[in-house]
Amino acid sequence: MNKFISTLIFGAALLAAADKPQTFTGVITDTMCGAKHTMGITPDDKCVRECVKMDPKKWKYALLVGKDIYVLSDQQTPEKFAAQKVTVTGTLFEKTKVLKVDKIEAAPAASGHAGHSH
Repeated sequence: MNKFISTLIFGAALLAAADKPQTFTGVITDTMCGAKHTMGITPDDKCVRECVKMDPKKWKYALLVGKDIYVLSDQQTPEKFAAQKVTVTGTLFEKTKVLKVDKIEAAPAASGHAGHSH
């Protein structure tokens, strides 16, 4: 019984840790093109917006961090940051690759690398 309770408490602690907001730095893209904007629409910000507008039920705004693409829970704010480097604060659901957005802001120009912090 004690082992079960210890396991339960440990599991709850892991879940709580996963729910902590994190900071991610990357580029606002869409789930259709990801890192490769192939529609030939320049600049890229127009491509991102057009892809999402084409079928908003199918294509979503997302954050490109390195080679990883995370679908953003907030689908309004990213429009003004299309194809721009941003910092997103939120909770990542690893299994679904959905990033529950708390805040999106322009990334500082001096930020040297894309990634996320815990």
